[in-house]
Amino acid sequence: MIPDFTPEENNKPSRKKPMFPVKDGLRNYLKVHGREVKLPVSYNDLLHITYSIPLKDKNGKDTLWEKAVYDMRDWEYIRSGLVKMYAFLKTEGDLTFTAHLDVARIDYCSFGNSHPFRIRIINKFNDNYDHFYIKIADASRIYGLELEHLLSPNRITYLTHNNTLVEEHIPGIPGDVFIQTHLSSPSTNKIRLAKEFVKFNERCFVRLLGDMRSYNFVVDITPDIEDYQYRIRAIDFDQQSYEGRKNLYLPQFFKENLELVNLCSKYLNKESIDQYQAEERTMMAFRVASTRFRLMELLNIMARDKISTPEKLQQLRTDLGLYFHNPAFNKCNSMGQLVKRQLKQTLQKNLALIQKNLGKFED
Repeated sequence: MIPDFTPEENNKPSRKKPMFPVKDGLRNYLKVHGREVKLPVSYNDLLHITYSIPLKDKNGKDTLWEKAVYDMRDWEYIRSGLVKMYAFLKTEGDLTFTAHLDVARIDYCSFGNSHPFRIRIINKFNDNYDHFYIKIADASRIYGLELEHLLSPNRITYLTHNNTLVEEHIPGIPGDVFIQTHLSSPSTNKIRLAKEFVKFNERCFVRLLGDMRSYNFVVDITPDIEDYQYRIRAIDFDQQSYEGRKNLYLPQFFKENLELVNLCSKYLNKESIDQYQAEERTMMAFRVASTRFRLMELLNIMARDKISTPEKLQQLRTDLGLYFHNPAFNKCNSMGQLVKRQLKQTLQKNLALIQKNLGKFED
């Protein structure tokens, strides 16, 4: 983490990020790697809402989600298609188990860039339920999902078809809720949580994933031998390599995350922070090496794509060039090229230690 943290009131992402179309290069990549499949229901089908009902949480607070209600003429088609879509996500399209599944609810959120639908699938036998999401297919978000799958400790399941993007639900406690309700609990291991925030901060910066304010990630808690382990997982990938300011790619600079940063200041010294950063970069370097052919295929497509504005590209390459004292950043002509350069810049020492056995990370 960068020392001397000071929350910045103006450290806010762009208010409205445009949607970027999925072009042929990315579409072909998705087909080759099994992400592009013919889906039974599209995003546009779900827009045929008859009326909606605001959803409140258990305390009566507005959740920004609305329950969508459909005409019966549309409902059976939508319901059947969504159950099949769930099977595509979970069982590679095996419909054997769909007879006891049903759609319990469809929620719609007009807040945010992707205007998502949240689908609740229920098991009619035991009332157990699961969720998945349907959104507008945005190229920058898809790049973010794929980079998360390749470079993070987490695997991501998602599917695309034309302008429709389907994502699995990522379980965990929303970061803002965790800070409010769990952070001060005696059972929370604050040292381990601080360590994980350092690693999460590093992952976001290395692969240039922006806008990781507390409500855009979740905290996954795993019981361990005598305590708990924590993993912070991004759930919003709209700001993959879009913004121009370097600090927007560092979760430590968002005021919404200040309490987590204070934990790091209280429980970790500089040597510990350096150690955890080195650990995370080493693991990322191993992932780069093991997925290098697929990763380079993706980055080469990304390098030719437009997922930001010229002004933001100019600002980010200038910021990164000054921060690393490396003029090579100024030669990058796209956000994809910047991500590739950033990976080389931040992981080159770690890659050098493993390249003898796993091969070089090539241009």
